[in-house]
Amino acid sequence: MFGFLKRLFRSTTSSIIEETDTMKKFLIVGLGNIGADYDGTRHNIGFEVLDHLAKEESLTFESVKLGSISLYKIKGRSLLLLKPSTFMNLSGKAVRYWLEKEKIPIENLLVVTDDLNLPFGSIRLKAKGSDGGHNGLKDIQAQLNTTKYSRFRFGIGAEFGKGRQVNYVLGKWNDDESSKLKERLDQSIALIKSFVLSGAAQTMSNFNGK
Repeated sequence: MFGFLKRLFRSTTSSIIEETDTMKKFLIVGLGNIGADYDGTRHNIGFEVLDHLAKEESLTFESVKLGSISLYKIKGRSLLLLKPSTFMNLSGKAVRYWLEKEKIPIENLLVVTDDLNLPFGSIRLKAKGSDGGHNGLKDIQAQLNTTKYSRFRFGIGAEFGKGRQVNYVLGKWNDDESSKLKERLDQSIALIKSFVLSGAAQTMSNFNGK
């Protein structure tokens, strides 16, 4: 941990990840909005997944350019966990900056986001695809100029009436969802680890829809 903190305070041109083999470096991005008003909301599940991983592995996040980051190592792989501070709709700027700074190949990028089109708690990994109307993914696609990056969609359901989508997405989990969230977060962490250790194809086979 202290080594990680020291690297944070070096020149902005130095790398946070010491690993030199680019195929062993990963950028795991949780999408969300900064600020207490957004804590615990459905739209911030990307932040919540990374916070859960950090808690389980005794990691801490530090504020840096365009976000907060933490470094997690597992079986010879180095994972840079990123929570962008740009707000959801401008997430791509942070993603592109940290990919380029740390020289992480785009195939080792994983973006964690909410999905209205999936039932609550359903998890799905895709190795490429459209933004699905999600503004955070839309900006990442624009900044990277490609749709060929992995995204992990966490279902938040669509239990809202006409004209209530924004309130629903930015609303807090209800009691039933909250009671089931810990197990779904545990499964989410298992998916991330599988993506890093086993690859996208095997992870999709093992986790999608479960």
